[in-house]
Amino acid sequence: MERLIRELAKMPGIGRKTAERLAYYILGLPEQEARELSSAIEDLKKSGRNCSKCFGIGVDEVCQICADPRRDNTVICVVEEHKDLFSIEKTGHYKGVYHVLLGHISPLDNVHPEDLTIERLMDRIKNGGVREVILAMNFNIEGDTTALYIQKRLSALDRQDIKITRPARGIPQGSYLEYLSSTVLADAIDARMNF
Repeated sequence: MERLIRELAKMPGIGRKTAERLAYYILGLPEQEARELSSAIEDLKKSGRNCSKCFGIGVDEVCQICADPRRDNTVICVVEEHKDLFSIEKTGHYKGVYHVLLGHISPLDNVHPEDLTIERLMDRIKNGGVREVILAMNFNIEGDTTALYIQKRLSALDRQDIKITRPARGIPQGSYLEYLSSTVLADAIDARMNF
């Protein structure tokens, strides 16, 4: 039990208390369900791999999204991690393709542009056919730094036909202005749209 708790606590966002709760939950599972959980983890580690095109997760060399002929290959949404791709996919609104950087630029953590998949992104864009690149990095210092770096690289290509965008920052639907942080409110004012 202690070994399972230690292993679960290694996961991001899982502290000792949560690891204990998960371990007791797993202990209480019927044997078949516990085996299915174990098998799902094992299968993911054995057959899951990064797509050779976008670095998303798949079982084949090219993931299902990149292989889907209904997707708009002229629009690439650049994200930091696989989980970001899945978050956008869950909305059901985005119909383009992706590029997963597998991290963000963070000199303090010794992560530099060459440690990410930025060069492969640039190769995809240089090959032509791309009309928009959405820089969907997290809205924090590392995400903004990564987005700015990629934007400068794209601008250096001197291709006026490529639109470079970022998701809007702003106020969630149903929010009250008095309860918003000043940062969110400032971003919303700066990114205002015509009415």
